[in-house]
Amino acid sequence: MHCLTFDIEEHFQVSRFDSPIRRRHWGAFESRVTANTCKVLELLARHQTRATFFILGWVAERHPGLIKQIAECGHEIASHGYGHELVTAQTPELFRADVRKSKQLLEDLTGTPVQGYRAPGFTITRETLWALPILAEEGYTYDSSLVPIRHEHCGLPGSDPWHHLKQTSSGPLWEVPPSTVNLGGVRIPIAGGSYFRLLPFAALCGLMRRIERKGRPLVMYFHPWELDPQQPRMEGPFFSQLAHYLNLDKMEPRITTLLNTFRFGPISEQIDLSPVLPLEPTVFPAIPPAEIAQDVA
Repeated sequence: MHCLTFDIEEHFQVSRFDSPIRRRHWGAFESRVTANTCKVLELLARHQTRATFFILGWVAERHPGLIKQIAECGHEIASHGYGHELVTAQTPELFRADVRKSKQLLEDLTGTPVQGYRAPGFTITRETLWALPILAEEGYTYDSSLVPIRHEHCGLPGSDPWHHLKQTSSGPLWEVPPSTVNLGGVRIPIAGGSYFRLLPFAALCGLMRRIERKGRPLVMYFHPWELDPQQPRMEGPFFSQLAHYLNLDKMEPRITTLLNTFRFGPISEQIDLSPVLPLEPTVFPAIPPAEIAQDVA
């Protein structure tokens, strides 16, 4: 059984198009998150599959009925923060307020505890590891933000690519990284998003099979706006537009193939998230150790 996740946000909230001016006009843009998320729910219902939904507090505040509908369908409710602010752009105080507000909103709407968190843009990096003890203090059981890759804006090269327990200064916290594979000594992401749309699909399926044969769970992530080829186009850099809009029309059939090929469930049910005794503090090496640099995908 593998882990399927969706980051619930509006099409105009993606980080690659973010700017202070656009952020001030969020309320004026056409909202498409309800229709797109309902499309996701219908797709999952047809395949009798449940998933984890990392939801923005900003969206939950404006569409409470949608959040209740997701929970009523049996899916896990988790936090994507409140305002889709990159962790690298926040202070510890602002981050705490953001994750606390989101968690409280979601729990008040659904009446169930929120265990998981995923940072916008996967921006818990070497410079923002201070965020992990704050998550533990705020009552989160797991995080799904650390990606063991080299990237301009995110990533923690050398970190464990599989789900694992790490000890923070405030207690233990499970880490559930999105799926990556090692190709020629370079670890690349295959978990979803733009990679799922831009890379050759047959090759991706082969790489996912390699992970499955290792007895490791896939951790996949998608967004509702990726099933919306007709969404309004935003202005931005060429490569941002390419990564955001290319092959949107292929996304629904590709996810359908994925659901027909692998068995999925929410993170909270596929990984043992039960409390454990504290471990020694995790220390991330400056250079990936040999055992992680090997092809363990």
